[in-house]
Amino acid sequence: MGLRDLVYSAYERRLAKQLVGRPHPRHVGVIVDGNRRWAREVGYRDPNDGHRVGAAKIKDLLRWCDAANVQVVTLWLLSTDNLSRPAEELEPLLRIIVDLADDLTEAGNPWQLQMVGALDLLPAHAAIPLKAAADRSAFHLGGVRVNMAIGYGGRREIADAVRSLLHEQAAAGTTIEHLAETLETDHIAEHLYTAGQPDPDLLIRTSGEQRLSGFLLWQSAHSEFYFCDVNWPDFRRVDFLRALRSFADRDRRYGS
Repeated sequence: MGLRDLVYSAYERRLAKQLVGRPHPRHVGVIVDGNRRWAREVGYRDPNDGHRVGAAKIKDLLRWCDAANVQVVTLWLLSTDNLSRPAEELEPLLRIIVDLADDLTEAGNPWQLQMVGALDLLPAHAAIPLKAAADRSAFHLGGVRVNMAIGYGGRREIADAVRSLLHEQAAAGTTIEHLAETLETDHIAEHLYTAGQPDPDLLIRTSGEQRLSGFLLWQSAHSEFYFCDVNWPDFRRVDFLRALRSFADRDRRYGS
């Protein structure tokens, strides 16, 4: 181990020690951005090589979250906007995502998967194995719950939630007038993709971009944001611990 590695290791241990006994997020959302940019910068001709390296990084993140007592992780892997990419670009990315889901559900892995997004917008050859992977992981215990946001858009999620609520109320015989009089925000929240889960306490975006781009629009009303300058494949445990430290340093008053 070189001097640089020793210094890095010591710094990582110091960061971890600083977090002991401090507030930590229950739910972390991550926009895993910068895969294609990373591939270009390191000299790969195929941008999908960046997505493959980025997918391999997911396991590291989940282990770090397990160690930090995070309960839920939501990973934005494919947006509804991404679905308009040319087939020669979209199809390899879908294969990488399906392979990732299969990898995360292998025997011995503790993570329970949930697909969040409009899977009906995906081709069947991707949607079916993704649903099957989530089903296989249903009884996994001991690790974080992993929301794989695929074909996901924040506005689409809210529209789907309202649509689901309207169908539910119509089936119960509720008139639109009565619903308009009694509608509360909780009624919509109960129909979101993440219904029943805590809202994200911390949202992380890599690659230096400082916007949410529609990620968890409803759920992020009280989230803390952390923007990291590194591209996702270069995201390290030190970067994750820095995000946790930033979260712990903030005074979350919820408007009070």
